[in-house]
Amino acid sequence: MTPPRPRVGGAQPRSWARRPVALGIALVAVLGLATGCEVAGVSAGPPTGVGPGATTTPDVTVSGDAAEAAAARATPTSALGTVALLPVKGRAPKTGYARDRFGPAWQDVDHNGCDTRNDVLRRDLTAVVLKPGTHDCVVLSGVLADPYSGRTITFVRGQDTSSAVQIDHVVALSDAWQKGAQQWDDGRRSALGNDPLNLLAADGPLNAQKGDGDTATWLPPNKAFRCAYVARQVGVKYTYGLWVTAAERDAMVSVLSTCPDEPLPAGSAVPPQPADQPQPADQPPPGDQPPPGDAAPPASVAFADCAAAWAAGAAPVHAGDPGYAAHLDGNGDGIGCEERP
Repeated sequence: MTPPRPRVGGAQPRSWARRPVALGIALVAVLGLATGCEVAGVSAGPPTGVGPGATTTPDVTVSGDAAEAAAARATPTSALGTVALLPVKGRAPKTGYARDRFGPAWQDVDHNGCDTRNDVLRRDLTAVVLKPGTHDCVVLSGVLADPYSGRTITFVRGQDTSSAVQIDHVVALSDAWQKGAQQWDDGRRSALGNDPLNLLAADGPLNAQKGDGDTATWLPPNKAFRCAYVARQVGVKYTYGLWVTAAERDAMVSVLSTCPDEPLPAGSAVPPQPADQPQPADQPPPGDQPPPGDAAPPASVAFADCAAAWAAGAAPVHAGDPGYAAHLDGNGDGIGCEERP
């Protein structure tokens, strides 16, 4: 197994590694819109509206030219730049999916004495009141500044009240199952099901409305949160090696093109950054030559074509850079994709 990718924000490394993925994505001119989620701990169904005649179709539009230009300016470590690193495939069948394929809900995966649901409630709520005798674990009440609706919601633990605030899997577990997770072992699926990176406390009815939709079928009504929401989905999918559909990829680009500098959330794996361009061979800066054996290792993955390299903001790409391969370097001078296609 390969070592895990470095993670933003000092998060603990995973015990498994994300497999290299093909980088063959050219960000196209005509783009869709949207995003997706799932009810935590509940078998999710298809997205539904919020009342008669309601629709979950996102209402964000970005012109193709503007989106393409924004993507070209984005760095691979931005959420927009990272979209180009996600593999694109069709959705696999949902056959065999069950919530418990991702482990019991909820576990104490970090062994702090509290289950994941209470960990997230303590993280996302304010004015938290904890149940005595539970080692500061069980949340009795609190206040949520709901990111999905923009409303303030009072949480009170109880059979008839707890559902007002639910823990959402930002990348729905059934969506993950259909985009790579069914091929994983139980440990890796359990990690995704309990990873704080993929969990947010949110308005219960909106979480239920989202169902198992992906980025192309649902966006939070709170427009101010959409960039951060889509960036989190990108971060989860990149970190865990999940793929996206073409419509989902285009929807991610459409939203993130309105905020091209939106970073990946803390806890995401960090995509490779393009290396600085080397100085011309006949003008080496004094003392700046690497000692023998210190050259950058070959990249483990390569851009499928120069359109993908330019879209990710990594072109020109040099020998030894992440994403470089000989098929990008037509004249064999060690510099690929020197001109925009």
